[in-house]
Amino acid sequence: MLKVVLIGIVILFIAILLMGVRVFFSRKGAFPSLHIGECKAMQDKGIHCATSQDAELNRRESPIEKLLKSENL
Repeated sequence: MLKVVLIGIVILFIAILLMGVRVFFSRKGAFPSLHIGECKAMQDKGIHCATSQDAELNRRESPIEKLLKSENL
């Protein structure tokens, strides 16, 4: 039982080390960004991050506010 656990831990350690070779052993190494807004293919399709879309909608002025500010009442 103990052998199986130790072998599993060693395999897991090796897998993590191999996945992070570029990050651990490179000066400019970084994990790839998983944000939708930073993905070139998504940007080309016009798909943005949900938080940026929400912020954009909150920045827009509502039609009622525009009407109240206009002088054509």
